[in-house]
Amino acid sequence: MAVHRASFHVDTRGRGTYDVTREVAAGLPAVDGVANVFCAHTSASLILCENADPKVRQDLEAYFGRLVPDGDRPGARYLHDDEGPDDMPAHLRAILTTSSLMIPVVRGRLDLGIWQGIYLWEHRTAPHRRQLVVTLLS
Repeated sequence: MAVHRASFHVDTRGRGTYDVTREVAAGLPAVDGVANVFCAHTSASLILCENADPKVRQDLEAYFGRLVPDGDRPGARYLHDDEGPDDMPAHLRAILTTSSLMIPVVRGRLDLGIWQGIYLWEHRTAPHRRQLVVTLLS
């Protein structure tokens, strides 16, 4: 078994989804295997999502806003609010989604469905620099 590892950073503009499909695919060797994509953060996550209609991701954001609302003042809703009212909600949102995805790779290409894309989901309201690690097992 061969292992190929690469990492890259995503600079976010704050809460929302960021298509990272091309960055994940970049540099994959022309082999068959499985790629693990890992988000090295506790307040951002990864999703495999519809890539044709951005309203899908807008609806996801609205749903999670109702499911896990931000705190309205320090200590009112969550005990952990060290970095502001979106701090604990960001951790909860990341836990409810996932920090890694497994994607099949065929001859160096991600074997995604026609409407699938890989997205980093930033759960904090402020911009952040996020690190993603891609490990290909072949």
